[in-house]
Amino acid sequence: MPDSDREANRFSARAARYARVGANMGGVAARVAGARLFGFKGEDASNAAALAQALGGLKGPIMKVAQLLATIPDLVPPEYAAELQKLQSEAPPMGGAFVRRRMQAELGRDWQARFGSFDLKPAAAASLGQVHRAVAKDGSPLACKLQYPDMQSAVEADLRQLEFAFAIHRRMDPAIDTREIAKEIGERVREELDYAREAKHVALYAAVLDDVPEVRVPTAWLDLSTRRLLTLGWLDGKKILDFKEASQTIRDQLAVAMFKAWWHPFSHAAVIHGDPHLGNYTVFSDDGEARGINLLDYGCIRIFHPRFVGGVVDLYQGLLHNDRARIVHAYETWGFKRLSSELIDVLNIWARFIYGPLLEDRVRTIADGVKPSEYGRREAFRVHRALKEKGPVTVPREFVFMDRAAVGLGGVFLHLQAELNYHRLFEAEIASFSLDALTRRQAGALQAAGLPEPD
Repeated sequence: MPDSDREANRFSARAARYARVGANMGGVAARVAGARLFGFKGEDASNAAALAQALGGLKGPIMKVAQLLATIPDLVPPEYAAELQKLQSEAPPMGGAFVRRRMQAELGRDWQARFGSFDLKPAAAASLGQVHRAVAKDGSPLACKLQYPDMQSAVEADLRQLEFAFAIHRRMDPAIDTREIAKEIGERVREELDYAREAKHVALYAAVLDDVPEVRVPTAWLDLSTRRLLTLGWLDGKKILDFKEASQTIRDQLAVAMFKAWWHPFSHAAVIHGDPHLGNYTVFSDDGEARGINLLDYGCIRIFHPRFVGGVVDLYQGLLHNDRARIVHAYETWGFKRLSSELIDVLNIWARFIYGPLLEDRVRTIADGVKPSEYGRREAFRVHRALKEKGPVTVPREFVFMDRAAVGLGGVFLHLQAELNYHRLFEAEIASFSLDALTRRQAGALQAAGLPEPD
């Protein structure tokens, strides 16, 4: 069979799988709804497995949504989270002939002449595209991320399914109103389709992390990039999990780099890297010794209004000094509404979990004796049970990726078994914090990167 025919069949098959996802999701939702409605017990594990089976054949953007759902505590039951986390964010690779046509569509007929060399076999695959190694005309190693065809329609189909899943969730469990969560996820996933915007995110992070040597940011090659092709400098590195058995000193050093890679841009430019997937980071070495973190993917970036960061600092200070008025002000700054005293107490359960490592001036692990498999589950259960009595609560959309990324970062620290004084690391990041200074810094960084200021 000719290569072009194989490619056509492969993508026709992918389209058929997308067409089936609605029926598969609907069937699983019906099983879950029936179990809840009629009080069936012991169904969660089998329903979770059915959901994973329904999604397992779809190696596209819905995998990103599924993994996202799995990282937000208590948004899905633990059994569902465990199954969703098993799913791989890898799409069937495009073959050589198809890659040539895609590259020609992005860079023109003479696209190959613009590179020193280009490997038609993908070096890595992800939910929205695949990465190819290449060499620039001047000999620089490159990473070319080429988006799969028809991703916009696939993403929209996935997001419609997500809205359906959230609607089912609200009917069965109204303690948390998920409408703003759905809007936020939709906006961020749609942004990931725009590789030209991602190139600007790279420039933003390069500027913000310029004074943090433990974190490396690639260079964007704009003359070799489009909205569906992103060419970056190739950063050599090893997987973070390759260092799980390294010395405590090395593991702690990498954890510090991860802490700075996340908190420094947030405290100095009101921006976070919202995708905590371990594949988005590698470890770079000098003289054979692990030195820091390569930050590889910039699709899921959340830019906040500086006042949101002010709320984070206020909540930290309020919890640290038991200042309830400042705690309430932080929640109001974030957009939580109808805050009763009881509801504030419920939100504080989760806040004390997220902020816990930052509040104690001592060296500790992130979980501090709690089993990794139970990290956050106990607090999430308490919050959910209380919200059923005191809620419901509408989660502000800005809070979604902040919470998700914080939990994902904690997961990295768990994998590394890092032992750090998180309190002093955080204090160093906010030592010179002021809302006016942050506003000026953010405006300058966004203007330099060609990005608009947040509303």
